[in-house]
Amino acid sequence: MRLQPRLRPRRGSLLVVVLVTIVMLALAAYTFTALMTTEDEAARLIARQVQSKYLVDSGVDYCRLFLATDQATLREKGGLWDNATSFQAVPVGVDPNNPNYVGRFSIISSSLDDEGNPEGYRFGLVDESAKLNLNTLTFADNWVPGGGRQLLMGLPDMTEDIADAILDYIDGDTEAREYGVETSFYEGQSPPYSAKDGPLDSIDELLNVRGVTPQMMFGLDSNRNGLVDPEEMAGENVGSVAPDMLLGWANYLTLHSKESNLNAEKLARVNLNNPDLEQLYTDLRSAFNEEWCKFIIQYRQNGAYTLKEGDADPVPASAPFELDFEVEGSTTFTQILDLVDAYTTAPNPDDADTPLILRSPIRMENLGFSLPTLMKSATTFEGEVIPGRLNVMQAPRRLLSAVPGMTDEILDQIIQKREFELDDPDGADLNRQFETWLLTELLVDLNTMKVMLPFLCTGGDVYMAEVVGYFDDGVGTSRAEVVIDTTVPIPRILFWRDKSHLQSGYSLDLLGTSLKN
Repeated sequence: MRLQPRLRPRRGSLLVVVLVTIVMLALAAYTFTALMTTEDEAARLIARQVQSKYLVDSGVDYCRLFLATDQATLREKGGLWDNATSFQAVPVGVDPNNPNYVGRFSIISSSLDDEGNPEGYRFGLVDESAKLNLNTLTFADNWVPGGGRQLLMGLPDMTEDIADAILDYIDGDTEAREYGVETSFYEGQSPPYSAKDGPLDSIDELLNVRGVTPQMMFGLDSNRNGLVDPEEMAGENVGSVAPDMLLGWANYLTLHSKESNLNAEKLARVNLNNPDLEQLYTDLRSAFNEEWCKFIIQYRQNGAYTLKEGDADPVPASAPFELDFEVEGSTTFTQILDLVDAYTTAPNPDDADTPLILRSPIRMENLGFSLPTLMKSATTFEGEVIPGRLNVMQAPRRLLSAVPGMTDEILDQIIQKREFELDDPDGADLNRQFETWLLTELLVDLNTMKVMLPFLCTGGDVYMAEVVGYFDDGVGTSRAEVVIDTTVPIPRILFWRDKSHLQSGYSLDLLGTSLKN
């Protein structure tokens, strides 16, 4: 019998097992540590994201407080247009133990040239009256036949088909315009839907209108920040986009523009069409002299008078005659400018058969004084706000060119002259506070100004702010678009859109960090 040799024990095998175990435990520990680090970073980022939303809230309240101040204080603070001192890198929360943990907000806007093309950025607010108000377009037809379509045709790349389709989508009737469509068209789409047939809640609703595309609405501005970022200029079709369409129609449109119909003291202007003539006279006496008051009352009672050959010489309304408030008004004013160079009649105390011919105290030769006085305290618009007029001082050339009565020559003069007003925070003079400065500075004649007046103003009282909340270390950023109405004593929010899900497109260097405190 042959004996098998004894196997020698394997020395070091236990060490291998131990090493493998240690490596596995180390890998597990590393994986756990990495996971926990990731979770910690995620928790920190989420916390920062939430905190940055509160920074945006702070920026919105800051804007409301800023807008609540009077005009003189606003000018002292640098104004609303381009004011980096007040609107860039405003600190909100500072951690003394971590200098990088500084929360800020900035209010940033696209800087546009006179054509409406983007040319960089500015820190400030946007006057919504510098845009075309979609929700007031149907009222334009009341002033000029086809006025709504005419205003829309001022938009770049607009066609009559799309313009009429937009008007049909928002008007209250079911009759299609010449080139438009009504609900019956949209019911044939997949899925079917109806025309709004009423005011829009967001300009994005235009995407429901026949023929309107996202490219038309937003141009290259995919992140909706009002700027054309470098990455947005890298697409294949960039070269085919005209400069005035880089930001799309969203750059030109609003739903919220309006202006206060109160005077500088925040009191109601005198409505010249008040049916109670005795009360009207009392209201007029609080703002105007006796001659003005008597002429307005007589105009309401007797209407406009056209001079004829052989008439006696017109006399001022300060002539001796008595007002008779038992006589009801037979006419109303279409607009303030009806008073310029107007005539009316009054009872003649010396000859009952031959009425006095009164001449208006507001004459072309004294408009520099009389017209701003009239515009400041009188109105023919009922209500405390006037919606939808275009700010002639800031609206781009394209929109102004579509205003009824506008010509290229007039527009060139407006663009040239309004720059001086923008550079002078106190205003060139009292006339520049009212849209009728076009008349007093002889850019237009009286008849042309009457056509333009329902469509123009010199500044609205609703503003849009793009508020960005962020931290100096760049961790966590939020932003929102908010529209603020200042026609009420305490500015209120009309619209809020959270844009935090979109890339901001703003660098920390642009927004401002600890270098600006």
